[in-house]
Amino acid sequence: MKDFKKNLKTKEEIDEEKEDDIESPVSDEQDDENSVKKTEEYQKLIEENTKLKNDFLRAYADAENTKKRCAQEIEKNSKYAISSFAKELLSVADNLHRAIDSASQTSSTECENLLKGIEMTEAELTKVFNKFGIQKMNIIGTHFDPNFHQVIQEVEDKEKPAGTIIAELQTGYMINDRILREAMVVVSKGGK
Repeated sequence: MKDFKKNLKTKEEIDEEKEDDIESPVSDEQDDENSVKKTEEYQKLIEENTKLKNDFLRAYADAENTKKRCAQEIEKNSKYAISSFAKELLSVADNLHRAIDSASQTSSTECENLLKGIEMTEAELTKVFNKFGIQKMNIIGTHFDPNFHQVIQEVEDKEKPAGTIIAELQTGYMINDRILREAMVVVSKGGK
């Protein structure tokens, strides 16, 4: 009797075996479906990850480009910040140069002393200009360039090729590599 009881299965054990028998074929189908779903989810995650990675790289590159542009803009602003101030000083330089020309035409000792003082002032102004990258354009004898020169007059000159600058009415200036003020010039009309 004891052996018989040992061999008897409980109702729960029998139910579990039935469920196992019934679920076995269904379980394989579900595993396949789950596997397909998991594969699809995995592919979607990979695609989403790739998209997010590309978006991140684009945003990073854009941020780097913005950073470089800002650095260039800051450099440019600091390099050319004094442009308007420098333009105002050009009239001072012009007046000093005119005073030197005028004083050099007289011969009195008072004018000579005044001339020395004006020349020293002009030299000091030129030194300050050089310190801040402001340079006079030396253009006499060069060919006319509309980017740097403004023609005020054309004169017949058979000795020089057409378009050669023969006189400068107002000095042109550059600040670093930019034009601060165009030179006003007289050019030859014809010739060689």
